[in-house]
Amino acid sequence: MSSYNEEPEVNPPKPPSRKEMSRRQFLTYTLGGATAFMGAGVILPMARFAVDPILHKRGEGDFIKVAEVSQITDVPQEFNFELKQQDGWYASTATLTAWIRKDGNGNIYALSPICKHLGCTVGWNNDKAYPDEYHCPCHGARYTKLGKQLAVAAKPLDQYKTKIDGGWVYLGDIVPNTEANKEA
Repeated sequence: MSSYNEEPEVNPPKPPSRKEMSRRQFLTYTLGGATAFMGAGVILPMARFAVDPILHKRGEGDFIKVAEVSQITDVPQEFNFELKQQDGWYASTATLTAWIRKDGNGNIYALSPICKHLGCTVGWNNDKAYPDEYHCPCHGARYTKLGKQLAVAAKPLDQYKTKIDGGWVYLGDIVPNTEANKEA
């Protein structure tokens, strides 16, 4: 009879329906989204920096102007030139050397001065015992005018790709020597 024994009717909290979002869910989504956005802002530039050299397209070796055609004789001459290069993230300028000559038909050839034995630098006519040959001062390797190996080295000197344009000799990539095999 008395209303003391009766508990007041309380509306129990009802679980949120599918369309409603609880305060806890709202905070979770907001903080999670903000954290993901800030994390991506830090990680994406680092990932881009790490793969940057891969994303650059490597060009087919450019030709570099080295010498005037009128300066080239049938005796090999040493010419130095500079090459701008990109090694990963490091840009530099390398100074390269080529031995350039022309044959009786006027064809111009350029040889790399790097000895195929152990990588020393060869010189033309620098050993009086073997005139008119390339000679490596490190281990005595010798090469003919076309770069064919005569002693010590197992392969001929490499050659540069050459291009003649506007009275100038342009040098490109270093490739295996094909002229030395023609020599008897």
